[in-house]
Amino acid sequence: MKQYQNYIDGKWVDSEKKITIYSPINQEELGNVPAMSQEEVDKAMEAARKALPAWRALSAYERAQYLHRAADILEERKESIGEILAKEVAKGIKASIGEVDRSAHLIHYAAEEGLRVYGASLEGGTYEPAAKTKISLIRREPVGIVLAIAPYNYPVNLSASKIAPALIGGNVVMFKPPTQGSISGLLLAQAFADAGIPAGVFNTITGRGSEIGDYIIEHPEVNFINFTGSTPIGQKVGKLAGIRPIMLELGGKDAAVVLSDADLDHAAKEIVSGAFSYSGQRCTAIKRVLVVNEVADQLAEKLQTEVEKLTVGDPFENKDITPVIDEQSAVFIEGLVQDAQSKGAVELTPYKREKNLIWPTLLDEVTPEMDIAWEEPFGPVLPIIRVSSIEEALELCNQSEYGLQSSIFTKNYPLAFEFASKLEVGTVHINAKTQRGPDNFPFLGIKGSGAGVQGIKYSIEAMTKLKSVVFDIQ
Repeated sequence: MKQYQNYIDGKWVDSEKKITIYSPINQEELGNVPAMSQEEVDKAMEAARKALPAWRALSAYERAQYLHRAADILEERKESIGEILAKEVAKGIKASIGEVDRSAHLIHYAAEEGLRVYGASLEGGTYEPAAKTKISLIRREPVGIVLAIAPYNYPVNLSASKIAPALIGGNVVMFKPPTQGSISGLLLAQAFADAGIPAGVFNTITGRGSEIGDYIIEHPEVNFINFTGSTPIGQKVGKLAGIRPIMLELGGKDAAVVLSDADLDHAAKEIVSGAFSYSGQRCTAIKRVLVVNEVADQLAEKLQTEVEKLTVGDPFENKDITPVIDEQSAVFIEGLVQDAQSKGAVELTPYKREKNLIWPTLLDEVTPEMDIAWEEPFGPVLPIIRVSSIEEALELCNQSEYGLQSSIFTKNYPLAFEFASKLEVGTVHINAKTQRGPDNFPFLGIKGSGAGVQGIKYSIEAMTKLKSVVFDIQ
C-alpha cells in the first residue's frame, strides 16, 4: 500500500500517525496519508509565513510562470491522476480525467487573469477645498496566508479553484484536501512541487478533523479561509474565523421550475442530467422539480423515461450512477426517501440500495410536509412537487434555507427574467440545468449556501486587499 506524504516547506514529509484511504467502490485500500499533529501544523504555518515576503515581491508575471508549469504537468498526468480520483471518490473515469483536465485549464486561466488585476488612482472629489489637491493610489496586495479547504466531490477542481487565484494574487497557501480525496489532492500538490514553486509558498495539511480541524481554522497565522463543504460545517467555520475574511461554498436545494409553455422534452433531459450527474453529489445538482399542474403529468412521464435510461454500477465502466461516498451518506438518503414514502410520495422509479450504491429514484406527489422537499440528499433522488402557479413556485423556492441556484424552463423570456429577479439565489439558469458553469463566471450562494463570490477574477479580488496611498499635489 502506497505511503503518501505532505508537501511542507519544499519537502515531502511524513507524520507518525496515518490515515488509511479506502475506495467507496469496493473498499480497496488505496494508500495511507499522514495524520498531522498540531505541532506539525505550527511548523507548516511558520514555513508559509517565512515564504510570503519573497513570493509577494515577485511580479504577477513571474508568479504566473509557476502556475503555467503546474498546469502543464497536470495535463500530462491527467489520466493517472484521474484514475486515482475515480477510485477515491467513485466518480466515472471519463468525468474524473475531465476534472483534472478542467483544473489545468483553470490554473492557466488564473495565471493569465492575474496579469489583468490592476490598481487605480482617484482624485479627491468631496466638498472640502483641500480634497481637490489630493490623489489616492489604490493598490491590490495579498491578504497573506490563505487556508484552502476542499470537498470530496471535486477534490482536484475545487482545490485548484482556491489555490490558483490565491497564489497568483501573491498569497501563500495552506491546502487541506478532503480526507476522502486526499490522495488526489496530494497529487495536485505534486504538480506544483514539480513545477518548482518556491519552498513554503504551497503547503499541504492532512489529518483528522478531531485533531486539527478547528485548530487550523482558528490558527493565528491564517489570514483568509476559503472553504467548500456542508452548510453546518460552514457555519462553524464562520464562527471560528472571527473577523477574518472568509469565502464559503456550501449546500444547496436547487429547484427546476417548469412552466406550462416549456419545451418538456428539453426540460426533462436537462433536469435529469442536472439532478443525477455524479449521482447527485453536487451542491449545484437539481434537487427538486416544481412544475405547474397543467403539465405535471406530462413532465413526470418524460422524467421517468429519462431516469430509466440511466445506467448503474462501476465508475470504470462510466456508469451514470455510481456508489455514493460512504454508507453513512446512503443511510441518510434512504431516511429521506422513507419519510416521503410514509407521507404519500409516489415512486416513479423504484427505490433500491445495496450498501452505498443507490439506484436513481424519482418521487412524484411530494409535498412541503416531506423532508425531501427541503433537505439536501446529496444523492440520486429527485422529488417532483406540483404547484398551482408560478407565484407558488416562487414562494416555495424562496422559503428554502439555501440560496445557491435555480432553473426556470419557459419560452416566455420576459417572464423568466422577472422570475429570476425575484429568486433568492446566486445564479439563475434559463432553460438549462443548474451547474457551476464556466470557471470565469461569478459563482456564489446566499443565505445558507455561502458567503463571498468565486470565479477566477472574483476569487483573485477576494483574496487580495486594497491599500490606498494618498499624497498631496500642492
